[in-house]
Amino acid sequence: MLQIAFWKRVVIWALCAVGLLFALPNAFYPRVESFNDAHKAIDAGVGTPADQEAAGLWPEFLPSGLVNLGLDLRGGAHLLAEVNLAEVYADRMDGMWPEVRDALRAGDVGPIREVKNDLGELHVRLQNPENMTRAMELVRELSRPVVTLTGVGQSDLEVTADGDLLKVALSEAEKLATDERTMGTSLEVVRRRVDAAGTREPTIQRQGEDRILIQVPGIGSAEELKTLIGSTAKLTFHPVVRRTSSDSERVNSRELLYPSLDEEGIFYVLEKTPVVTGEDLTTASPQFDQNGRPAVAFTFNASGGRKFGDYTAENIGSPFAIVLDEEVISAPTIQSHISGGSGIITGNFTVEETTQMAILLRAGALPAKMTFLEERTIGPELGQDSIDAGRIACIVAFVGVLVFMVLAYGTFGVFANIALIINVGLIFGLLSIFGATLTLPGIAGIVLTIGMAVDANVLVFERIREELKAKRGPVRAIELGYEKALSAIVDANITTLITATILFVMGSGPVKGFAITLGLGIITSVFTAIFVTRLIIVMWFERRRPKTIEV
Repeated sequence: MLQIAFWKRVVIWALCAVGLLFALPNAFYPRVESFNDAHKAIDAGVGTPADQEAAGLWPEFLPSGLVNLGLDLRGGAHLLAEVNLAEVYADRMDGMWPEVRDALRAGDVGPIREVKNDLGELHVRLQNPENMTRAMELVRELSRPVVTLTGVGQSDLEVTADGDLLKVALSEAEKLATDERTMGTSLEVVRRRVDAAGTREPTIQRQGEDRILIQVPGIGSAEELKTLIGSTAKLTFHPVVRRTSSDSERVNSRELLYPSLDEEGIFYVLEKTPVVTGEDLTTASPQFDQNGRPAVAFTFNASGGRKFGDYTAENIGSPFAIVLDEEVISAPTIQSHISGGSGIITGNFTVEETTQMAILLRAGALPAKMTFLEERTIGPELGQDSIDAGRIACIVAFVGVLVFMVLAYGTFGVFANIALIINVGLIFGLLSIFGATLTLPGIAGIVLTIGMAVDANVLVFERIREELKAKRGPVRAIELGYEKALSAIVDANITTLITATILFVMGSGPVKGFAITLGLGIITSVFTAIFVTRLIIVMWFERRRPKTIEV
């Protein structure tokens, strides 16, 4: 007999109800989106009266999760950036010079001097070339093992000689390890900067060896996104040697010449070694100084605060340069000992500039500069066109399938259509629960799912037809129809689910969006075909008790 236990019926309808409940907010997308934004602002302590009003647009007891719209649906910015890895090698070698210099002097190899080069290496000229072997041994003692699985047992430095020139470079194993660290850090910094700006569901992923793909829905333009993430935000604090009006001022190897951001035509000669760097920062926030001008307040960690305090105590009356990305943004004179590890950056800033600077400093500095190879701004009107086209495709596919099922299977086709409507609702409910991003390929996955969703029902109904032709009774025909079609349904959907999984794991961006909706659609389709449609048929059969049925 056709029997489904009461507890199973409750579970099936409960799952359907929960899925449709979580899908409900998407039917009121603008209202729920405003509600979510308002609550986020209120929780962050920056809520406005308008936010308080928007917080009442949606009942608190209902779910408020939405299916996030991707770049091609919402509009936004697309960037492809290349990370300058060679710059990291050069900085690493430049930073090794004091250590190499001290080691060679302690080893008594005679007079030495650094020779500048564009190869990202450290070159040291020895006045006594006969001591080259000794010098190479001393430098090799400074090397360390490479800390990656691929570089086990290898040194991080390669030390060679060319006449009286000692050459120090990173080994290939260390370069690979450095590349991985640099790309990982760059990805994390970019992600923190984008998240701090309050954008939704950005796509930030590595492409190839030295490129990063950045797609941010909802942001105004590619130029705005470049401004947000393009700056390395390398903050350093340097002692000032002197001011000058010449950009060709001669400086030695231990000094730097940087332009002033506020004073046009003015340059500062600074000591190359900073007192503290942005790596010691713990917080940065936009504020106003004592004169009511926009500024950025900052706080150092314990180590940075101690170094900052000691330097200010010992150099009262001396100028002190604050450098951001090789520009002196401020050079105040130290008036007194600054303890507590906090300070304020002032200058001719606007509120927008101080807010931007605070975001960059909080997110941290990029380990290397990025070059933007590709940039696109996708307007919201183009995204709306995609939404409209996707909506039309879904409606046409949906109506076509509904009409076909009714014409082909009559009353049973109506039952399949009810399950199909529930199926689409469950897809959006799952997407909302997982916080997934819907893209145009994702809409294609939903359209494909609509067509595939009735496949299982078609298999069952055709098996029921065959059993009816074999003179089976209605009850037995329905039971055998589901029993004999089950293996075919499971096999067909498992193979498709495996394909969707491979697409998700191996693909990226739009391919993943398609794979997610396809995979979720397969799961909900099997559930609605095997359980929901069957339950509807059983309930109908219990109520009508027909002597014969037509499929």
